[in-house]
Amino acid sequence: MANRFISGSIEKSILRKALRTPTIKKIDGDSLSTEISNKYVLRNIGRSPIWGKLIPLPWQLWPAEARLLLALMVFWSIAGLCILGSASWWVATREMGEGSYFIKRQLMWLFTSWTIAWLAISINLRRWLRISKVCLLICLLLVGATLIFGSNINGASRWLILGPIRLQPSELVKPFLILQAANLFAQWKRIKNGKKLLELSIFGTLILLILKQPNLSTAALIGILIWMIALSAGVSFKNLFLAALSGVGLGVFSITRHEYQLLRVTSFLNPWEDPHGNGYQLIQSLLAIGSGGWFGEGYGLSTQKLLYLPFLNTDFIFSVYAEEFGFAGSFMLIIFFILIAFLGLKISLRSQNNYSKLISIGCSTMLIGQSIMHLAVTSGSMPTTGLPLPFISYGGNSLLSSFLIGGLLLRCSLESSGLIGGLKIKKKLN
Repeated sequence: MANRFISGSIEKSILRKALRTPTIKKIDGDSLSTEISNKYVLRNIGRSPIWGKLIPLPWQLWPAEARLLLALMVFWSIAGLCILGSASWWVATREMGEGSYFIKRQLMWLFTSWTIAWLAISINLRRWLRISKVCLLICLLLVGATLIFGSNINGASRWLILGPIRLQPSELVKPFLILQAANLFAQWKRIKNGKKLLELSIFGTLILLILKQPNLSTAALIGILIWMIALSAGVSFKNLFLAALSGVGLGVFSITRHEYQLLRVTSFLNPWEDPHGNGYQLIQSLLAIGSGGWFGEGYGLSTQKLLYLPFLNTDFIFSVYAEEFGFAGSFMLIIFFILIAFLGLKISLRSQNNYSKLISIGCSTMLIGQSIMHLAVTSGSMPTTGLPLPFISYGGNSLLSSFLIGGLLLRCSLESSGLIGGLKIKKKLN
């Protein structure tokens, strides 16, 4: 009886200590953490809230990084809806006859996107890696289809119109590109050169097709993403340098071949040379940001959104935000992005295998890299191009892609605890 009491007390003390730590690590290969978590689940599954049964790991066992990341994603999406409401209300009232037109549609996409994020959190990374190549090839075919059947909007064929739904394959391909790049570079030193060449040719074809639309910014972002994953995987600096040199050369070739891209570069260098033409967007964006001052005009009080600033609810939504919240609000947004990047890096460092390490690096690079490029375009730090701000800009394709990427990053964090998932590195996933 005394032995039972002592063993029970020891077990409870271990459990309490485990639950106080942000992450429970495996001990001595006997998977003591799994044993503790199984006992915890068996004892508490009946007392768990309903929503607790919809997640793959009890909330008390979530790593601290996963909890914070989920909270930031919720805040990011809600704040994005508020920012979109301010930016689009006047235009929606004037053009659609209903001020909440864009908000209602964004809410529908937001519900769908959170469902996709839940699937990403619930499904094992091993399964995502197995289907990544098929999904990437499907998206590759859809990107190619835009060149033949795509709808030409603002001089670029990026959209496929399927009844009431508009698909932008170059946005939807991003999460599957992250998965397949991780799938390739995680085993880079163990696979044959022929297979390496085949996989890299798929990535190269995708970039060339996106350039053909033309969509230089997305092509550049994808190139940077693949390069960063390769760098994190330990690919030689010589190959990385040659790849970067080829990418720059390809970008220069695309700019010289497409006149409108060349005009955007020249207008970026001196937008006041043609203030009513090619430099108009950048000038209006700079006026909006400059009008914000230190603390902004106030929520909903932007004047540049009154049909002065083009694409204010998509490609230039940060300009409206900066005008309404000023330097202080813009600085807080940048700090927010830095925090997301820090969490992504920490999740990568805590990951237990190369696959999840590279997936988390890719997800962080895509979300933060695209955000930085959006801010750079609106502030005149790089040529004007169409690139939405993740979780904030209007558009279902961007929202679905961003939430799937965020969900994959959360899944990497959950699996880093060692309590669920896990990849057997000895087995090839493709």
